[in-house]
Amino acid sequence: MTAPREDVQAVAKFVRVSPRKARLVADHIRGRSVPEARAILAFTPRAAAREVEKVLRSAVANAESNPNRHWNGDDLYVKAVFVDEGPTIKRWRARARGRVNRILKRTCHITVRLDQMEPEQAAPKAPKKRAEPKAETAAPKARRTRKKKEAVA
Repeated sequence: MTAPREDVQAVAKFVRVSPRKARLVADHIRGRSVPEARAILAFTPRAAAREVEKVLRSAVANAESNPNRHWNGDDLYVKAVFVDEGPTIKRWRARARGRVNRILKRTCHITVRLDQMEPEQAAPKAPKKRAEPKAETAAPKARRTRKKKEAVA
């Protein structure tokens, strides 16, 4: 029985972004290679993209600096990325006639897990060439053609 592969992860806790907004960004990079994920996050205009990019950079640094692995950052892919809900900070805002409204400032915990690409994932296979048709030994069958009827005026 083979031992399960260990992956490398990084976690950012108490990030001041709503978990729902961070999940929208996290869904874009799940399952992609690290260089592709970095490019996607660099051009994502959401504020949560900066936070997810920080965690991704940290996970790559963890993988490269681990003395047991010696992984290259370009050979990794995002195995899993998930956003959990953190504690909610509660604030109050004054409203009309002496009332107050509660303001909920939500936080989240962002986790990114990386793993090394398999050799077949790293280099895509060339498409298979079609086998050339075999030479026919028997006489080819004649094709039937339908003649269009000409309209008689």
